Amino acid sequence: MSVKTSLSAMMFLEYAVWGSWAPVLSAYLINTLHFSGTQVGLIYSLLPLATIIAPFIGGQLADRYFPTEKVIAWLQISGGVILLLGARLTSFQSLAWLMLVYCLIFAPTLALTNSIAFANLKDSEKDFGKIRVWGTIGWIAAGWGLTGWRLLGERAPGLALKGDTLFLAGIFSIIMGIQAFSLPHTPPKKEAGHPYAFMEALKMLKQRDFLIFSVIAFIVATELQFYYVLTAPFLTSPVIKLTEAQTPLVMTIAQFAEMFVMGLLLPYFLPKYGIKRTMVIGVLAWPIRYIIFMIGHPAWLVIASLALHGFCYVFFFTASFIYVDMIAPKDIRASAQSLISVIILGLGNFVGSLFSGWIQKVFTTPAGTNWGNVFLIPTIITIVCAIAFVFTFREKKTVENSAVAS
Repeated sequence: MSVKTSLSAMMFLEYAVWGSWAPVLSAYLINTLHFSGTQVGLIYSLLPLATIIAPFIGGQLADRYFPTEKVIAWLQISGGVILLLGARLTSFQSLAWLMLVYCLIFAPTLALTNSIAFANLKDSEKDFGKIRVWGTIGWIAAGWGLTGWRLLGERAPGLALKGDTLFLAGIFSIIMGIQAFSLPHTPPKKEAGHPYAFMEALKMLKQRDFLIFSVIAFIVATELQFYYVLTAPFLTSPVIKLTEAQTPLVMTIAQFAEMFVMGLLLPYFLPKYGIKRTMVIGVLAWPIRYIIFMIGHPAWLVIASLALHGFCYVFFFTASFIYVDMIAPKDIRASAQSLISVIILGLGNFVGSLFSGWIQKVFTTPAGTNWGNVFLIPTIITIVCAIAFVFTFREKKTVENSAVAS
């Protein structure tokens, strides 16, 4: 198996695991288990919380002690077993504790899959998008597989499983753990000077432009959770009227668009127009989508607007990971990826999960949720972020490897 094929398979499985539960778990928790918006927000906040703690440990292990591929393998196998157990749980307390343990195991893999790809690609600026797009395909495959499973369950009730979203994620996770042993051998950098790679990564925040980039990335990440946490309940609400069986399939529209933008547009746009212009377009796509969500009709336009996720996610977040790889010293790349994962997937998504769940609760009455008011909040915040990024971030004065190393 070639290096690119192996890395592509890794990305496919990594995001098939995440895509099996992240888009639709909220609908299962609210509609089937009858959890409150606050409880759902808390459960969704566990992965971001884990991403604040765990990735630095994973980055340190990969940068200094163990081959990256073996760290990924054992984390995924362990996580898969836990997910299979979680599929049987129905109480909030037990499921929340188990998901916390799982998220602490899964969180480091989000950064490590990026770092092992960057470490084994000759031209990450051109090739990373082509590898990472297979993660989007994996996310789509998970959504389609879950939809097919649920439709089959409607015809043969004996095959239906309440926790199907977690069960499918567990299966993908174990498969990925096995596949990870075949990834390119990526040993730690034993010749590195500083024993604690994550401390060197933190020094990057002393640079003005990287700090501005990090702050804005954090704020935008908080608004990402309005999409991940609330889109499925919104689509199944009386406003749009999709069924739970239809929702996973419909939401893969976003991933098809992401696949197109990541595989075709990003490799062309990023080298030609640079990080700043690429990320500005990404930020501007967010309020456009949320404005359509605010209006809420016609339903076909709301569903079509899911395609904007391709620009929202790829032109901002995927570009962010490439930017960090471009400016980070080679001996701390895994820890640098862990740092940006902490900022975006950790702190940003943690605050965003709690914030979006709280906003949904604020605008919910016995008569239902006022979705227009809910999505007004991320609309305003993302517009402010776009303006701030344009006027404060200076692409030409990014962090220099030599300056960081010194």
